[in-house]
Amino acid sequence: MVREPEFRWKQCIIIRNDVKMSCGKKCAQAGHAAIVAYEKADATSKKAWMNEGQKKVVLKASDERTLFELKSIAEAAGISAALIQDAGMTEIPPGTITALGLGPAKTEELDKITGNLSLL
Repeated sequence: MVREPEFRWKQCIIIRNDVKMSCGKKCAQAGHAAIVAYEKADATSKKAWMNEGQKKVVLKASDERTLFELKSIAEAAGISAALIQDAGMTEIPPGTITALGLGPAKTEELDKITGNLSLL
């Protein structure tokens, strides 16, 4: 029997579900959110997450307000957070908030913040 690895660290990427974006656009926004949140994280969190395999979970939020609320809660908990604002060169108007990256951080801490969100 193969045991699944236990991930003690992860990153959560939250995509707005109320903005019409193609699958590719959502993927690009998720990539931006992952990189910017990682860059904002402390060295200990970065190293632990990198050594463990860089688990990421992509979730969806119903609107922009939810992203701002999640960002505030995460930052108050000491978790890196990055809101992504689109440049508007392709599918959506410039300045549209599209995604939020959280972490890397401890899984149980992120679950307290994002546990009620659905997978994208």
